[in-house]
Amino acid sequence: MDSKALGLPGLCARAGKVLSGEPAAEQAVKKKNAYLVLIDEEASENAKKALSDACAYYGAPLRTLPAGCLGQAIGKPGRMAAAITDQTLAKRLIERIECNQ
Repeated sequence: MDSKALGLPGLCARAGKVLSGEPAAEQAVKKKNAYLVLIDEEASENAKKALSDACAYYGAPLRTLPAGCLGQAIGKPGRMAAAITDQTLAKRLIERIECNQ
């Protein structure tokens, strides 16, 4: 993942548009406040399944980031999941992630 893509979650966090942690991300999806959910590839299988199921049911996009990238990008090391609550920033981040795959 390139540095521009990793910078966007940090920008979202500084703008107050990130809810981090698996419970907060799942709640944002259920309240339809999440325009993108990010999960670290090292997250537990239970967290991956819970977020995947919630995103599929509520129609929120879900993307997996390389190990350790999510916590580093949002300035909260160890975080395994986050929800982006800004539509424009979420779209840009999705484009950036898909461009790198």
